Amino acid sequence: MGLTESSHGEKRSMIVVQKYGGSSVATPERIKAVARRVVEKKREGHDLVVVVSARGDTTDELIDLAQQITQYPPEREMDLLMSTGEQISIALMAMALRELGQDVISLTGAQAGIITDEVHRKARIIDVQPQRIWQELTAGKIVVVAGFQGINDKGDITTLGRGGSDTTAVALAAALSAECEIYTDVDGIYTADPRVVTEARKLAEISHDEMLELASLGAQVMQLRSVEYGKLHGVQIHVRSSFNHNPGTIIREGSSMAEARIVRGVAFDRKVAKISVAEVPDRPGIAHCLFSALAGNKINVDMIIQGVNRDGINDISFIVARDELEGSLEICRRVAAEIGAREIYHDSNVAKVSIVGAGVANNYGVAARMFGALAQEAINIQMISTSETKISCIIEDRQVEKAVRSIHQAFELDN
Repeated sequence: MGLTESSHGEKRSMIVVQKYGGSSVATPERIKAVARRVVEKKREGHDLVVVVSARGDTTDELIDLAQQITQYPPEREMDLLMSTGEQISIALMAMALRELGQDVISLTGAQAGIITDEVHRKARIIDVQPQRIWQELTAGKIVVVAGFQGINDKGDITTLGRGGSDTTAVALAAALSAECEIYTDVDGIYTADPRVVTEARKLAEISHDEMLELASLGAQVMQLRSVEYGKLHGVQIHVRSSFNHNPGTIIREGSSMAEARIVRGVAFDRKVAKISVAEVPDRPGIAHCLFSALAGNKINVDMIIQGVNRDGINDISFIVARDELEGSLEICRRVAAEIGAREIYHDSNVAKVSIVGAGVANNYGVAARMFGALAQEAINIQMISTSETKISCIIEDRQVEKAVRSIHQAFELDN
């Protein structure tokens, strides 16, 4: 067993940060099962920090409750409301561990030293001050921390966005120089969603960069920002199931070098919509005017494509999250009137399908094989975007599962 060193210079047992998602703590029986698993790790001689999400559908239920009160709940109050889900979980988890004879303490994100910026609902961690955690670990306690939340410099509770407990766990692991284990309801990272592709293969290892692409393109095993944080701070992350003891997938730098495979996985995202601004005047500053207006309203834009210039006009198409479509259209209509664009089109019946791999950009024939797999199934490609590690296509939503299976087979990812 390795040793680590606290901020006070003390040598101590290796610290492990474990994170358990909402499905893992959805019922009293599952909470007790997680507690037994934590105790197993403790008995191996590790110091434990356990990050817990809200139980089951608690967060969705709290959001629904707020919307029964008001159609436009203040974001500060929403953060205060939603943070209670994790606080219920940590209190119950601490009780379960106490029943097993463990010395344990539960801490909110603020008590654990998670400092964020002032953006509500999607706050970013700007610092971790784990002095209280060190103090409790030194006293021999298991520390249970509420995921998904922190505190800003005004003293207000903030939340980190969907899947934010992953980021809490990785940030604490970085601050404590600890190992990081993410427990979820799947066995690890697969070459495709196993619910769509029954032949999907679990990856033993994957690089931070490849995982970043998969997460950004629709793979929902881990929150994107947690992987970004892990890459920035060099945190190795082990993603595994909380329902069995099978090895999972290790996310770390350089891992894909061990497996000479160009494409590592297929991802898809059905929560997108396409917007096209037709007959835009071709002059400097037009694109800036449109996309700065969207950015000013915190709307992320993807896959921007500008059509071929004809008679001094262009068409501009791009992708937004489907739940931001209405707000995006409102902004686009206002900007279109200002710049003299002719019309706005949109389509919410689309999906994005992507291949990911460190070798995508440097190997010929990859794009052709992907497009061929789609052509074989008579699937039309509406938009294409590429980078060094991915190729993405926009297709009809109803064809996405067929597309994923065809691409997975074309690249022999089941082997």
